[in-house]
Formats: sequence, structure tokens, C-alpha cells
Amino acid sequence: MGDNREEGAYARSGVSIDRGNRWVEAIKPLARRTSRTGVVSGIGGFGGVFRPDFGRYEDPVLVSGTDGVGTKLLVARWARRFSGLGIDLVAMCANDIAVMGADPLFFLDYFATGRLEVDESLPLMEGIVQGCQEAEMALLGGETAEMPGLYAPGDFDLAGFCVGIADRRKIIDGASVKPGDHVFGVSSSGLHSNGYSLARRVLLDQEKLLPEDRVPFDEKTTWGELLSLPTRIYVRLMAAIRKALPVGAFVHVTGGGLTENIPRVLPDNVSVRIGLDAWPVPPLFAHIRQSGGIDLPEMLRVFNMGIGLVVIVSPEASPALVSLLSSRGESFWRLGEVVAGHREVLYAGE
Repeated sequence: MGDNREEGAYARSGVSIDRGNRWVEAIKPLARRTSRTGVVSGIGGFGGVFRPDFGRYEDPVLVSGTDGVGTKLLVARWARRFSGLGIDLVAMCANDIAVMGADPLFFLDYFATGRLEVDESLPLMEGIVQGCQEAEMALLGGETAEMPGLYAPGDFDLAGFCVGIADRRKIIDGASVKPGDHVFGVSSSGLHSNGYSLARRVLLDQEKLLPEDRVPFDEKTTWGELLSLPTRIYVRLMAAIRKALPVGAFVHVTGGGLTENIPRVLPDNVSVRIGLDAWPVPPLFAHIRQSGGIDLPEMLRVFNMGIGLVVIVSPEASPALVSLLSSRGESFWRLGEVVAGHREVLYAGE
């Protein structure tokens, strides 16, 4: 048969088995950087094998999550900055299970494109590896697919899936949240991975910004750099908080902003009252609001507005939380408190 398999019918159809094999070989050493206790086998087989240390938990349960990065993919293409997308992908999955009190164990990725170009796609995988290292979980496997005809040249999509472990009795589900509890917010690193359809309409379609244009409120930064900032991974921070004090609830502020995400952890008989002047909203959000003519309620429902993680604790635990966050150099604010209500976010002032 010879070695010139690139010229076969399948390759002429746009799918190269050889390119796929080179991709697997290229990412194997990257994946090994994320190896941790429990990995039995990883990249290259039909499935990844992981053996959790169930002995650390009285009643261990597995917690899973899956997500993508939305239309931030288009911003990455516009800015020609791709490595941050891998971090975004891990963050959106790992943060979601960590807010429930789970320790992330392993991660799987799905990468689909019209034509796999190893050199161009490798930054994506390097970002995934960096994200897995930050979240302290193994990159156990994944799937890469060439689908010419479905994806136009240069198009691709990303999805991720992670599994963590928690003690069933220590799952953080917000059931203990009660009126009088304190609500804190920890800073985001920017838009994270939500609201980009609206941000693109305002900044790219309406204002016609270029990646190299300087940001008016930060002349040292370009719009390409600002809009490509990856999502913060809060896994280690949440683990430290859980270890130090009792937590009523964590909230990962994703699509839906504070308005939609906080109620997901509230019992039926409470709401949260937040002061709109409780934290300094980063100028990026103010710029989008003003340029797009967007009203504040919609901004609060679409974007994180500078708050990526919400922590709800009792008044008794509040000083310990403040001390821990301060010692770690976090930017955080007391946003408000829990009140009697019906699972809503109530805003006071502007």
C-alpha cells in the first residue's frame, strides 16, 4: 500500500487520519503535565481510566459538569489569540462543580474543526493543560474531529466535561442559607466566557474596533488583549474557603449574571438584597453599557459585572472569610445580605 496515505480518498475528502495521529502524539506530552494521583491511563486509548481515592470520603459521590466557551470563539479568531480559550473551557466546567463542594478529578475535551492544523491548534491544547493544572485535575482524554463541510475553513468548536468527587453530606447546595447571612463577591477577570454575543455586537459590529486598538480606559492594553482574557479558575480559592469556614453557598457567575445565578442556590423562602454601589464595576462593562445603550437590569442579567464568584456565609463566619480573602490578596466586596423572599435578587440604589 505504501506510505503516502495522505493522498487516499478519505484525505481528498478533507479528513486526514495521519494529521489526527500527529495531533494525538503532539498532545500526549502536554497531557502528562496534568498527571495526578488516580490516573491509570489517559490519552490514546478508547477511554481514560481513573481510580478515585474513595477512602478520603465517608460517603463519596461523583459530581460532573460540561460546558463550552460560546461565541468567545469568534472573538479569539478576531484577536488571533487562542490559548486563553483552553483555560476558559476548563474554568467553565471546573468552577461549576467546585461551587458544589467537589474536588475536580479529571477533564475531557472535544475539539471539532474543518481541517486540523496541528501548529495552529496546539495553543488551544496548551491552554486546556494550563487550566487543568490550575484546577488540579488530570486531562484524561478527549476527542478531536475533522469535519469538512460542516465547519468552514478556520472554524472550530470546543466543549469540555469534568468529573469531581465530594462527600455527600458536605455537598454545598444552599439549603442552609437563611435571612441575615452575608453575601460576598470575588472579582472576575473580565467578561469571562459569557455575554460575548452582545459584547461583539456593540464593540465589533457597532464600534468596528480592531484587535490592536488601544482601550480608552487603559492605554497600555489593546482590545484584543482585553476581550481575550481567560475566565478565572476559582477551584483552589473555594477549597481554601471550605477548609477554613462553613459555607452556605458558592455561586459561579456565568450566563445570566448575578440576577439569574444567585437564585439557583437559594431556598424557596429567601432572596438576596445587593447594593449596586457595593463594588466598583470595571470600566469595560460601563463602556459596553454606554456604547450599546443597554439598561442596567439587562447588563446585570447578561454579564458578571466584575463579580465572578459569590460566597454566602453566616454573620459568624463572615470575619473569617474576610481574613482569608484579604490574606490571599483577593479583590472582594460585601455585596449585601440574605433576606426573606422568594428566590430573587433585589437591587438597592445605583
